[in-house]
Amino acid sequence: MHILIISISYFLGSLPTGFLFGKFLKNIDLRLIGSGSTGATNVLRNVGKWPAFFVFIIDVGKGLIAVKIAQHYTNQNLFEVLAGIAAISGHIWPIWLKGKGGKAVATGLGMFIALSWKVGFASLGIFLIILAKSKIVSLSSISAAIFLPFLMFLDIGSTNHPYFLISLVVSILVIWKHRTNIRRLLKGEESKINDSNK
Repeated sequence: MHILIISISYFLGSLPTGFLFGKFLKNIDLRLIGSGSTGATNVLRNVGKWPAFFVFIIDVGKGLIAVKIAQHYTNQNLFEVLAGIAAISGHIWPIWLKGKGGKAVATGLGMFIALSWKVGFASLGIFLIILAKSKIVSLSSISAAIFLPFLMFLDIGSTNHPYFLISLVVSILVIWKHRTNIRRLLKGEESKINDSNK
């Protein structure tokens, strides 16, 4: 059962939401346009606002549902985390797109809402505050990722708990996936949310 749930979580995460929206609505391959990501930000810039909104909601749902399925069948924190990791891995490295997906920010958010709704929504709050001030999605994502382990520690009060360890891993992973964005940020060349085709 555990292996089955992990497999389901991966395939759920690998659902190429943004890619499908791009193909069906504009007949474009998002992997070849803009940032090359299949996430909501690239959808926003190249497909439209409403498609980006639905991609974001669905991608959040992928992480959320994966963890909820694990929680339904077990009360093991580690297994819940593994299901979340599988969903995130599927989003970043989808089998359908030869391993080229998104940056897992939305899917990670869904996972953390399922693990700890306080941490999940606090992270979303940080993201939205930074986005409102800067209009830069990558900076907002990186900021939320940096604060994530601290928020989880404040919630559970332990550094040995699986929830804290996964928050640390996801934080590092999100920052690493944004390494090209960080270079552009340092050069003052990063695109803002209302910029197109960048």
